[in-house]
Amino acid sequence: MAEAPAGFVCIDGQSLDTDTAYRLVVGCVAPRPIAWVTTVDAQGRVNAAPFSSYNYVATSPPMLAINIAARAGDGRTKDTARNILGSREFVVNVATEHNMELMHQSAQEFAPDVSETEVLGIPLLTSRHVRPPRIAISPVQMECRLDQAIVLGCGINTLYIGEVVAFHLSQDVYDGQRVDTARMRPIARLGGPFYAGLGEIFHRPMLQRPPGGEGWEPTNTN
Repeated sequence: MAEAPAGFVCIDGQSLDTDTAYRLVVGCVAPRPIAWVTTVDAQGRVNAAPFSSYNYVATSPPMLAINIAARAGDGRTKDTARNILGSREFVVNVATEHNMELMHQSAQEFAPDVSETEVLGIPLLTSRHVRPPRIAISPVQMECRLDQAIVLGCGINTLYIGEVVAFHLSQDVYDGQRVDTARMRPIARLGGPFYAGLGEIFHRPMLQRPPGGEGWEPTNTN
């Protein structure tokens, strides 16, 4: 096997402290989609917070997964995680260029008895199947019910997997068949204090047919 080329630094992942591992992972795994999550606590207060360790994990049924770490410093469970475990319900709202500033402000560490949506004036809509409301200024809102919570690693992180029980899609980005991601103008998280938009979009033919044929353009293989 060839030696590693000059100019690379090798870091042993098994010996990293949590802070160093975090900096490396969020810098390397980028861009990351942002789940702007709304939940409700036992008193009915609405919590809204963004999480960028997030993606879809299944399509039948549709399922999303959000990794929520304990609070840095004291290890306390974050409000969103506590609310999801208590109610087994949450809503994922897509973060976009249009709502980025409010989304970013909601990342502050508010006290548990403070509703971010009230303090920041985030407009809400009633959900159809779950108690947590939807964020009105998001063009895509996904109502979810918790399927399972999986504790990862040494216990700092928990992966919350939810089944999407309803999609709410703005007609500005949905034509009745497909979501126009470019018109949605989603934002992503980079390492450190940086976000990113879509930027240049590259088109390449699909080489395998995905479920539903999204983007599939059969080619002549003869």
